[in-house]
Amino acid sequence: MNVNVQSIHFDADIKLVNFIKEKLGKLTLFHDGILASDVTLRVGPEGERPENKHAEIRLAVPGNDLFAKRKAVSFEEAAVNAIEALRNQLEKDKAKVRG
Repeated sequence: MNVNVQSIHFDADIKLVNFIKEKLGKLTLFHDGILASDVTLRVGPEGERPENKHAEIRLAVPGNDLFAKRKAVSFEEAAVNAIEALRNQLEKDKAKVRG
C-alpha cells in the first residue's frame, strides 16, 4: 500500500511518519484491497487547545474511498483514532461486499 503523508504548517518528524505508516499497514489485515492512503496532518488554531492536532486519512479502496478525521492532544493519538474509525469502516464495507 502506498502511504502519502502531508503535514501542513509544520515539518513532520520521520518517527511520526513511520508510526503512521506502521499503523496503516495493519489495516491490510482487515481488507486486502487497499490501494493507497493519503494522510494530512495539521495544527489547528491556537484557541483550540489542547486538542489542536488534526489527522485526516483517506483510504483508496475499490468502490468508494473511505475517510476519517480526528483531533486529539497529539498527532499519534489523532492518527490512531482515525485509523480505528477506518478499521470499523473497512469491516462494514467488507461485510457489505460479502452479503
